[in-house]
Amino acid sequence: MAFGGFDSREGPMRPMADINTTPLVDVMLVLLVIFIITAPLLTHAIRLDLPNAQAPVSAEKPETITLSIDGQEKLYWNDAPMADTDALAEKLKQAASRTPQPELHLRADRQVRYQRIAEVMSAAQQAGLAKIGFVTDPKPATAPGASPAR
Repeated sequence: MAFGGFDSREGPMRPMADINTTPLVDVMLVLLVIFIITAPLLTHAIRLDLPNAQAPVSAEKPETITLSIDGQEKLYWNDAPMADTDALAEKLKQAASRTPQPELHLRADRQVRYQRIAEVMSAAQQAGLAKIGFVTDPKPATAPGASPAR
């Protein structure tokens, strides 16, 4: 039988081996009742009659500047080689002073040290550029059932 007892007529007492599911059922029923009561309250919405307004669509896209760093850590400004970091700082200051401010797209070879990338990002932030993005190549799609290339 599944019940334990204090009667030792049948030998030494053993612990009860069956799981008592009554507390689990009690908790689940209480949660079910709580969810039944609160579910209608979650769908309550405020009815608003918003005004109509027409705003012109901004057709002007900001200019993008591509700053590339090759495997030897040489800098290229829109695919034109740069002499040194002083020239980079000057170009970044000129770009930051334009209105609207251009976006800086940073492309770096995978062999470039992170320190070099951090230095370039720091120079761009010090010059006042606010929009900096990283350009990467997407991973090639693998066929269903094929193992990904490593």
